[in-house]
Amino acid sequence: MSRTNRSSLIAILVIIGGLVAVAFVNSSSLGNFGITLLSGLFQGMLLFLVASGLSIIFGLMDVLNFAQGAYFMVGAYVAYDAQHAGGLIDLTQAIPDPNLRFPIAVLIAMIVGALLGIILERGLLRPLYARPIYQLVLTFGVALVMAEIIKFLWTTTPYSWTEVFGVRDSFFELFGQRFSTYRLFVVGMGIALIVLIALLLRRSRIGIIIRAGVEDREMVQALGINVQTVFTLVFTLGCAIAALGGAVAAPFLGASTTLGDIFLLQAIAVVVLGGMGSYEGTAIGSIMVGLAVAVAQDAAIGTSFSALPSITPMLLLVLVLLLRPSGLFGNAR
Repeated sequence: MSRTNRSSLIAILVIIGGLVAVAFVNSSSLGNFGITLLSGLFQGMLLFLVASGLSIIFGLMDVLNFAQGAYFMVGAYVAYDAQHAGGLIDLTQAIPDPNLRFPIAVLIAMIVGALLGIILERGLLRPLYARPIYQLVLTFGVALVMAEIIKFLWTTTPYSWTEVFGVRDSFFELFGQRFSTYRLFVVGMGIALIVLIALLLRRSRIGIIIRAGVEDREMVQALGINVQTVFTLVFTLGCAIAALGGAVAAPFLGASTTLGDIFLLQAIAVVVLGGMGSYEGTAIGSIMVGLAVAVAQDAAIGTSFSALPSITPMLLLVLVLLLRPSGLFGNAR
């Protein structure tokens, strides 16, 4: 292990250990401590679903996609609409069982996110790969357009999830406290996604091609591989993951036009904290930020510091950057 990685690991252990210690001290019982930890992991995994796509797209394509939060928002609206009766995408008649309808709604949200990602990459971004400032302006503008389309289709009224299905509305008991099974489901799915994407990028043939195309595009093209198609696949994957995050968040957070902005800001903080373009750093940073926000929410109860949870990601980001300006696993770029 290099000296840089060793110092990063020590910083991670210190920060996470400190967060867990604060959570334990603030908790009145083991049950409340467990609730805080599960809430932190749940928020961290939701955040990872936005930040991972952002990190993959930037790390492999050098494109900072400011529309990533909008894809998260679209995923939430599509999944909500597919699960509930009376919407634009109403599956209640075709699939009466809500337990079966939910995974199909999530799949539809991912497909919509992937299709919108292909449109953005092939139709708008492709001519701007050599112009990073134009990319930022373009993706920011696309996010605004997508938000306006959402308002036109579903109005500005927030939607609260009302459809009952097994995983969302079941609980389990531990240390005398009730824990939401759905939170545990999201945490498990997030961990599985971390492993699957890591294997895809590090162990699969397509992952080798992607990384080779980033390092030496001309050589890969000389081998008869269409690098542009591979990059489109990467961008599509990042957008589909963001839509997946919105679809999974909808049963807990509902669907609103502000959902994307909230998660985008935190996702950018996570990507910078973990190190720009570092997938491993993004995964660890998401967990750290999720735990920090959960601890801040618990600490803010009964006090006048109601804004503490919302500013916690930035406070944590500042703390890490003071120690390591390139982030936990980042290199100078």
